[in-house]
Amino acid sequence: MDRTRPFTLALAGLLAAGGLVALTPAAHAADTELARNGGFESGLDGWSCTAGSGAAVTSPVRSGTKALQATPAGGDNARCSQTVAVRPDSTYTLSGWVRGGYVYLGASGTGTTDVSTWTQSAPDWQRLGTTFTTGSGTTSVTIYTHGWYGTGAYQADDLSLLGPGGDPGRPPATPTGLTAGSATATTIGLSWPAVPGATSYRVQQGSAVVATVTGTSYTATGLTPGTAYTFRVTAANDAGESAPSAPVTASTTSSGGGNPGGQLPAHALVGYLHSSFANGSGYTRMADVPDSWDVIDLAFGEPTSVTSGDIRFSLCPATECPNVESPAEFKAAIKAKQAAGKKVLISIGGQNGQVQLTTAAARDTFVSSVSKIIDEYGLDGLDIDFEGHSLSLQTGDTDFRNPTTPVVVNLIQAVKTLKAKYGSGFVLTMAPETFFVQLGYQYYGSGPWGGQDPRAGAYLPVIHALRDDLTLLHVQDYNSGSIMGLDNQYHSMGGADFHIAMTDMLLTGFPVAGNADRFFPPLRPDQVAIGLPASTQAGNGHTAPAEVTKTLNCLTKKTDCGTYQTHGTWPALRGLMTWSINWDRYNQWAFSRNFDAYPWS
Repeated sequence: MDRTRPFTLALAGLLAAGGLVALTPAAHAADTELARNGGFESGLDGWSCTAGSGAAVTSPVRSGTKALQATPAGGDNARCSQTVAVRPDSTYTLSGWVRGGYVYLGASGTGTTDVSTWTQSAPDWQRLGTTFTTGSGTTSVTIYTHGWYGTGAYQADDLSLLGPGGDPGRPPATPTGLTAGSATATTIGLSWPAVPGATSYRVQQGSAVVATVTGTSYTATGLTPGTAYTFRVTAANDAGESAPSAPVTASTTSSGGGNPGGQLPAHALVGYLHSSFANGSGYTRMADVPDSWDVIDLAFGEPTSVTSGDIRFSLCPATECPNVESPAEFKAAIKAKQAAGKKVLISIGGQNGQVQLTTAAARDTFVSSVSKIIDEYGLDGLDIDFEGHSLSLQTGDTDFRNPTTPVVVNLIQAVKTLKAKYGSGFVLTMAPETFFVQLGYQYYGSGPWGGQDPRAGAYLPVIHALRDDLTLLHVQDYNSGSIMGLDNQYHSMGGADFHIAMTDMLLTGFPVAGNADRFFPPLRPDQVAIGLPASTQAGNGHTAPAEVTKTLNCLTKKTDCGTYQTHGTWPALRGLMTWSINWDRYNQWAFSRNFDAYPWS
């Protein structure tokens, strides 16, 4: 996962010639200091650092008692920035002192040519400086410093922006686009676009200000189940505060949950049943599935070709599975499970079932063929288990909120069509691999670095577009290798820390790599189950029952959390998913027995 540093000799020479300047012109007598807290004597006041990468330290410092220290980690380059009010058509001098390897100082949003300067190596304090001229309509710019991927911590001190001050009587514009996202029984998520010149935002709940934040999202907590709330947001800077935004009203769910396709128990066990094929785990008849299993995913409906969209499902041939039931017996067993309150879904894809809906025709064929399977067997819904190359983002499609790649857009449209056809009782689940979800925190699309797999995080636009229709997301926490969590540490499969870190990301939300202003909103805890292999034979990353218990204790009770500390406690976490029911039977039902015995309250 190491990135190749994009510093060829030609690029280094270009930057040295055009960016790094030894001396900057003396500031005009009328110029004023516009950078706020450029010496970091007041900590990070006025500054915002990506992924919590920055801190004010007492050593080393160039002057005063404090300096900035920021540490790149994973897909984050430790960018610390400040937005400053400026005047149009004016010249500004940006300077500062830095230490470390590959340290940058720059300004963006100038309205003309954005500038940056850098040093490849500064073992001691080194001055960087550059100048820029603002455009005719520019009233604010963002000044920043950052390091580089895979390098160590850098330090910065005495950052300065000299030039004509912006209009001191001009507060930010009123925020627009305030939206309410996912809700639980006690929380509602809010987000809004950034406002130029704003240094903070104040969130109003009703007539009261409930929070002041520097980012563009907030989650209201401690709310009453089944209740409507009205929110507004204002933007503020040193000049004042804007008028409140247009209000948005959203409701918390009832205390029982509120998941689409509901009727699941408060804590559910999800398992895949090998119905169409045989492997070393042996064939399990539908009627023999124990009552422990609340959601049974039929594995698998598979395409006739990768791009056809035509999905077919049939029971395992008797030559491979001698004890397979007849179709009539299979359908009767499904009805019996449903009468007992269980949900039975068709799972599409799997390791070998590559599905790419590249055209509108393939999309429509997918809808009609999946509908035929659901109707024939009387199923409750659909599980999307696209793996490998089923989702393949193209270069340039890097905004998970506005996907344009056909295989992504067509899948979203197809699922929404199925949801509309079958109504509110339609159960929709997804089982992506961590590569396609949590790895979006480090990489997304092709990324700005080049050479990265364009599928990293590819499920994010699908999950985001369907979050209001989604019953359960159970990411496969296995077969993935180590993944970075929100603590910017890598976590390895097979232990409680890995599952805690991966699940915490889903329930907390996370910034998407390459999209500094794009925060993937958290899912509701009743929408999330943790995916694990049922036995050592079922997949890499098998987790011992004791570690599974620790995982649930940490996430639902904030105990047994080990080295990873969560950003919340979620007693409404829906439960567990496993590959598979067959492998659990092969392993004497160890996985499901542990789930059944777990004390949720």
